[in-house]
Amino acid sequence: MASVMKTLLLNPPSFDGYDGGAGSRWPATREIESYWYPVWLAYPAGMIPGSRLLDACPHKISALETVEIAQDYDFLVLFTSTAGFQSDLKLIRMMKARKPDLQVAFVGPQVQVQPDQSLQASEDIDFVVRGEFDHAVVEFAEGRPLASIAGISYRQDGRIVHNPPRPALQTPELDALPFATEVYKRDLAIERYNVPFLLHPYVSLYSSRGCPALCTFCQWPQTLSGHAWRTRSADNVAREMAQAIELFPQAKEFFFDDDTFNIRKDRVIELSRRFKPLNFRWSCTARVHSDYETLKAMADGGARLFIVGFESGDDQILKNIKKGATVEMARTFVANCKKVGIRIHADFIIGLPGETRQTIQKTIDFAKELDCETIQVSIAHAYPGTELYQHLLQTGSLTATPMTDEHGHQLPHIQYQDLGREEMMDAVNRFYDSYYFRPRVAWRIVREALWDAHERKRLYHEAVEFLRLRADRRKYAGQRPLAGTQAEL
Repeated sequence: MASVMKTLLLNPPSFDGYDGGAGSRWPATREIESYWYPVWLAYPAGMIPGSRLLDACPHKISALETVEIAQDYDFLVLFTSTAGFQSDLKLIRMMKARKPDLQVAFVGPQVQVQPDQSLQASEDIDFVVRGEFDHAVVEFAEGRPLASIAGISYRQDGRIVHNPPRPALQTPELDALPFATEVYKRDLAIERYNVPFLLHPYVSLYSSRGCPALCTFCQWPQTLSGHAWRTRSADNVAREMAQAIELFPQAKEFFFDDDTFNIRKDRVIELSRRFKPLNFRWSCTARVHSDYETLKAMADGGARLFIVGFESGDDQILKNIKKGATVEMARTFVANCKKVGIRIHADFIIGLPGETRQTIQKTIDFAKELDCETIQVSIAHAYPGTELYQHLLQTGSLTATPMTDEHGHQLPHIQYQDLGREEMMDAVNRFYDSYYFRPRVAWRIVREALWDAHERKRLYHEAVEFLRLRADRRKYAGQRPLAGTQAEL
């Protein structure tokens, strides 16, 4: 134990309020300040004695404070992101200026798909990990030489060496990992984590890794977690939940942040059966494939809400991105969710291949038809390592515009011949306005906060942030209305 390096696992403060790499599949500073848990970093943190998991942004720890904290450690594992990479390089430069012998590993999709470019970007990075990094960073902390660690890339004698890949963890190995929630209890304050459509405070974890779906834009299944769906056993998940309920009596909800939770019917029903006697509320990611029987079992087991990526209301766009779902499937799924009493937070994307002014309006109309409790509208981002990125490079639709502004907020970096970046930004505002400014929807949101002082305060804070960013988007779009696309409230 004495030989293990003192290790800091860091979700960095790339931008103020940034929901960055270690917990977010769509890293950005949100319209409303919100944070996902750094689940990926929690597993190695639980295996390295004396380590600390530091999630800087939600805990309001500045870059300078992070540099000071790092002086007490010998090994830094930093989960970087595409948007935050340059900021993260500046951070480790400051760290190494203070402590030159600090060993630094970068992990996450950005360095996984571009290991050579990442190492060439800064000599302050000692190595990067390609793929799942749970055991690679633990082995380094335990003193194993770089040449013997599978799945890493590093410099040696002026050249970059890529060690053989490490096989993805399967069920026995996933069951053997420490519980992420134990590390949260040790290092994090769950009250710092807020997602507008989840109950506060909430706690998130994984029951599986990977996703067999082939969505061209989705980053993690094409990089970090893979398309091979690998599950923890039902026994293992149920044991963590029983313990987590004891560890966090203040938690109002638990969220299963799997790439897709409801892939296999028999497993979903079995987990729901095991959750029922624990009597807790939970939510999860979901695709639109589950039938009524499955949804009823989930509701009976405590399921409250699904995050569902509908993406578009146009079937051709769904085919273009290999969504593996149709608009009609979405309608049936939403209708069944309403029957069993499960809410939906609906995700939509503006700017996917095939997008036009007409398909944008079609998606807005579709969202209003579904009438889910809450929505999120994102601008299409093409992350390195995804099929979407390669497609847009080949078609010349990917611009040199940064993915985010100087604060980490999304900017459109895709441009089509008949649909410009400014129009996409304007469409996001119109989408939100058209959806949320309907009187009955506004009343639905306000009504739920009337009898809860905390929810009233949170709603006010979120409304102020949303309107501020809405104004910034209007400035970017030049306040140019799109002809023939005025949406009726």
